[in-house]
Amino acid sequence: MGSGEGSGSGGICPGLIYSFVWFIILIFLGWPVAFFIAWLYVLLIPFSVCISPLTGVCESILKIVQLPLSCAENMIKMKPLC
Repeated sequence: MGSGEGSGSGGICPGLIYSFVWFIILIFLGWPVAFFIAWLYVLLIPFSVCISPLTGVCESILKIVQLPLSCAENMIKMKPLC
């Protein structure tokens, strides 16, 4: 086999496109949503100690606040969107 010959299904190019799409999602969706929701998380987390149903709400909000982390991980892994 010569250089550049392989049995892959497209090489690294689709991965780069997925990384770019994840980067766009991170910039335009991940960070703005996380910044907007983070204040709510900071506001509610102290009250979740006294009001037990808020614990589940705060855990759900934390997943939204961690959206930039998920986008960055998927961008580094070159993971497809679906």
